[in-house]
Amino acid sequence: MSENSSGRATIISAVLVSFSIIGGSFFIADSLDRTTDQLELATEALGDLELAAAAPAARPPSRPNRPDANKEYDVEVGDAPTKGGENAKVTIIEFSDFQCPFCNRVSPTLAQIEKEYGDQVQIAFKHMPLSFHAQAPQAHVASEAAHRQGKFWEMHDKIFSNQRDLSIPTLEGHARSIGLDMDRYAKDIADGSIKKKIDADLKEASGLNVSGTPAFFINGKFLSGAQPFANFKRLIDAALEKAS
Repeated sequence: MSENSSGRATIISAVLVSFSIIGGSFFIADSLDRTTDQLELATEALGDLELAAAAPAARPPSRPNRPDANKEYDVEVGDAPTKGGENAKVTIIEFSDFQCPFCNRVSPTLAQIEKEYGDQVQIAFKHMPLSFHAQAPQAHVASEAAHRQGKFWEMHDKIFSNQRDLSIPTLEGHARSIGLDMDRYAKDIADGSIKKKIDADLKEASGLNVSGTPAFFINGKFLSGAQPFANFKRLIDAALEKAS
């Protein structure tokens, strides 16, 4: 090979090496840039985690206020539908929702109380249709319309016997089946004073800090939920003893 050829080969080799070095530098620089970006993102994420860990834990929602079970409340029967002894020593006032399954579940317990205590106990019903039970208000209105004809408890039992269907036609069917005067029933259903009475019961429940159904006041002592008979018996017996 001639000297000139050898020189050209050396130059070409040098140029190729230079390009390799430059290309490699670009590759390395690009990799470094991407690595730096990733490290910055990771650092930010770690910082967020540290802030989250340092922040105080969110408090769980507080439980709504409720009546004090150790206190004796002044809860009047008023014009609520009642059953049992008129001069009973013990009065059980129930705040109930016709669409609430727990209100339905406690019905056998209340029947057991009636059977065991007879005229010693009076049971009064107050209206508390909860806001998330869409069909409850019309059922409560229907029961009050029946109450005006002296058949509240018959309507009460009919409603709870088919609690999943509280539609207007079904409620009208209940009214017919218990022998209501349907013309009067229709007028009473449209009477705004019934809604006012239901609203008054709701306001009373709110004033007592009652937030769920069923809720009971046994001679003023609060009992919450579909409790077993034994829990009612304990309060009833204590009230009877106190009244004797």
